[in-house]
Amino acid sequence: MQKITPIDIQHKTFKKALQGYDRAEVDLFLDEIIETLEDDAQQNAALMAEVADLRERISHFKAMEDSLQNTLILAQRTADEVKASAHKEADLIREQARIAAEREIASYNDAIGDVRREHQRSIEATEKAKSELRSLLMTHLALLEKTAPAFIHDGALSPALDSAAVVAETTHITVS
Repeated sequence: MQKITPIDIQHKTFKKALQGYDRAEVDLFLDEIIETLEDDAQQNAALMAEVADLRERISHFKAMEDSLQNTLILAQRTADEVKASAHKEADLIREQARIAAEREIASYNDAIGDVRREHQRSIEATEKAKSELRSLLMTHLALLEKTAPAFIHDGALSPALDSAAVVAETTHITVS
């Protein structure tokens, strides 16, 4: 079926019959139909233009929505990457701090070991010095006892020997 336009109605002619309709009344009715169809056509054209405009706007908004969705996805990915990078950097900083702390502890342990060895050497040196001093004093005392037995009876050297013995004993007591 073909679509009838207002122009088709305007140019339509009917055959004349013996008992037909009042021509003026039919023409008036056809004019009303033409006017209604023209108004409907104008409204339809306006609605079609509005639909096209709305479709274009919907398309624009869908494009904006897609763009925003892509931007949000990209922002989420970027945020995830930044967060992962921050975690990696924090782990690296913690690892570097742990290594630095271990090095410092090892350095302190080495220093403690050095101090302990030095302390032990000092103790050994002190013990050696005490032993040498004790030996020296004992040697001197023995020499005094050997070389001065005659003087001991006279009493002239007796206080000196007593002092040397006291020094040797005192040294021995304090050294031990």
